[in-house]
Amino acid sequence: MATVAELLQPVEVDLETLLSDLRHLIGAGHPILQAAAEHLFSAGGKRLRPGIVLLISRALSADGELGARHRRLAEITEMIHTASLVHDDVVDEAATRRGVATVHSRFNHRVAVLAGDFLFAQASWHLANLDNLEVVKLLSRVIMDLADGEIRQGLFRYDTGQTFATYLEKSYCKTASLIANSCRAAGVLSGLADGRLDDLYRFGRQLGLAFQVVDDILDFTGSDQQLGKPAASDLASGYLTAPALYAMEEHPALAGLIEREFCESGDLEQALQLVRGSEAIGRSRALAQEFARDAAEALSWLPPSECRGALLQLPEFVLSRLY
Repeated sequence: MATVAELLQPVEVDLETLLSDLRHLIGAGHPILQAAAEHLFSAGGKRLRPGIVLLISRALSADGELGARHRRLAEITEMIHTASLVHDDVVDEAATRRGVATVHSRFNHRVAVLAGDFLFAQASWHLANLDNLEVVKLLSRVIMDLADGEIRQGLFRYDTGQTFATYLEKSYCKTASLIANSCRAAGVLSGLADGRLDDLYRFGRQLGLAFQVVDDILDFTGSDQQLGKPAASDLASGYLTAPALYAMEEHPALAGLIEREFCESGDLEQALQLVRGSEAIGRSRALAQEFARDAAEALSWLPPSECRGALLQLPEFVLSRLY
């Protein structure tokens, strides 16, 4: 199966330009914020989100060329994503991300919160300068959703009464909203009709949800090395995802362990066994496959091109992380 870098190959040069432009855009004249931003954009990462925006923009373009506004939209997408990661790391008190020290552990919490705010503010400013009210609405909504998802995740910790719909809603806010709305925004800038905009949105939404469900499965099946954090760390923190919710339907005893927040020794191991010994992983995998299939179908109308080919491989790529 192709790697992310291989899939994004048609826009590889665009992504290099994007990174140097971002460094230029973020030059705030404030040494600490600049250092924090520099640190973020040099921290590696797959650049999947701006890559998707660039692929869609090129796939929609009659001559395959990219306009300045589409480039800026991809930059704004990466800014919003990076800002949300800075805040997530503060909330989760993570010391590293992708093997690099997080902003708050390198500077301090105050700087990290301000650096995240600063990136959101910059994204909003560049967004307004695209002079397209529809696009401003779509991406402002994303910034709201990201905060909403983070709050929901905190509110529902260890809550075994939450519904599956609650879990999907939170996953949409945290992971899928940015991809869905930035895909749609690329279509708005290309002057597409509403029906096609809905298709672009659906592609991003379903791809984002597939991505999140796969992540949630890997929390139970991945190794510490693969995950870059201890296995079952989401469950240990009280975040109930698809595998845990499915497993509770089969093994009500799991709910008891979660409700007492795994306070007795062996609780977490027992919970893990219940999840792994149930149909939960298989059902979660089927759910991810359904989202991925739906995502691919949403783009079937795109004219043949290298970029369309890459986009249609993305849902498969997301699933391939399971194997």
